[in-house]
Amino acid sequence: MEYLGYLVLPMLLAAVAGYLLGSINWSIILTRLFKHKEDIRKYGSGNAGMTNVLRTVGKVPAILTFVGDFVKCVAAVLLAYLIMYLAFFLLGLPVSYELVKAGQYIAGMACVMGHIFPVYYGFRGGKGVVASAAMIALLDWRAFLLVIGTFLLVFLWKRIVSLASVVCAVAYPVYTFLLVYFFDFSGSPLQGNAERSLWYLLFVTAASLFIGGTVLIKHRSNIGRLRRGEERPVVFGKKSS
Repeated sequence: MEYLGYLVLPMLLAAVAGYLLGSINWSIILTRLFKHKEDIRKYGSGNAGMTNVLRTVGKVPAILTFVGDFVKCVAAVLLAYLIMYLAFFLLGLPVSYELVKAGQYIAGMACVMGHIFPVYYGFRGGKGVVASAAMIALLDWRAFLLVIGTFLLVFLWKRIVSLASVVCAVAYPVYTFLLVYFFDFSGSPLQGNAERSLWYLLFVTAASLFIGGTVLIKHRSNIGRLRRGEERPVVFGKKSS
């Protein structure tokens, strides 16, 4: 934490890179390729995301959209890792795991915001679910396994992607706090080899709250439809009109 003042610029650079990568919206790009230059935001729910592509364009472009949106956040987080380590090397400072991780979280959050508000497409993008999943997978595999398990259970139960996404958005900050507190935090009652500081615990919890809250806000209309029983489940084997 004592070196934070030296690392503001690298963190800002990681955030900008993450946002620009996040702004590459694969649902828009692939829909233009598969539907003769049409805009996915004019079809179905109007959302520039994988589920809308699945319902209105097809399975193959939906799968490619998922892969593209996942990979771009992976690239953002890995690039942040390189930027932070390079900054420590150039400044001649001992590497801080917590600050490197903080830079990666910042890049991941910026990537999610880029997906939602893409600079290349008039700031009208998707809901950030896949990009958020990629960020979680790289930064805390334990939380990722819990989140993906929760998603699959809810989805297999109701076959509604938005419901599974909303439940995961609520659960993710809880999972993150409990995992870091009990297994990583130096003040954990479990003790062991835990060595993460209080500020790190607070930072990752705040970052997970930001991601979860952002996904919830972007699902406002879905939550309304869920409450009214109007949200459609995903039906495999045919393409919705």
